[in-house]
Amino acid sequence: MARDEIVSHDGEALILVDELDREIGSKSKAECHVGNGVLHRAFSIFVFNGNDELLLQKRAATKPLWPNYWSNTCCSHPRYGESMEQAVIRRLEQELGFTCPLEFLYKFKYHAQYGSIGAEHEYCWVYHGRYDGPVDVNVSEIADWRWIGVDALERELAEAPERFTPWFKMEWAHIRRNFLDSLLARTGTDG
Repeated sequence: MARDEIVSHDGEALILVDELDREIGSKSKAECHVGNGVLHRAFSIFVFNGNDELLLQKRAATKPLWPNYWSNTCCSHPRYGESMEQAVIRRLEQELGFTCPLEFLYKFKYHAQYGSIGAEHEYCWVYHGRYDGPVDVNVSEIADWRWIGVDALERELAEAPERFTPWFKMEWAHIRRNFLDSLLARTGTDG
């Protein structure tokens, strides 16, 4: 199954934050990502299925930053005036056609430059969830998707790290070190 629905645009207002993740205003999505980027709030979601496989997505070829790179299940931004809880559920449904309970893991600040085109400069909140139902991708956002086991993912990251987004590599390393055993020890999924 696949949909082709525009769910994001360069003019949407994102939440600007300071070095402590305190809200300080807003700028357009385009302004937040041009040049070296402007620090703004974002999120990343990691969804596992009942077989302890992670849902990966390949970013659409039309993305200005890191097109056709593999990344975590879903990543985006809360819009100005929108809570993080609203944003993560909204975007998961818009990109992948499902929702599931999500739990906050941690947040971190990072900067990643994509040549002269632009950058991600984000205070990123990281969430995880479990899901075993159907996936209905939005092809305006996602070029491909797949479930992958932890060992296979580790091999791919070691053999071809250049195929993955920089934030995914940072987040996965942190999750692997600090959360993975407890996440995979949980049982039960919704869907």
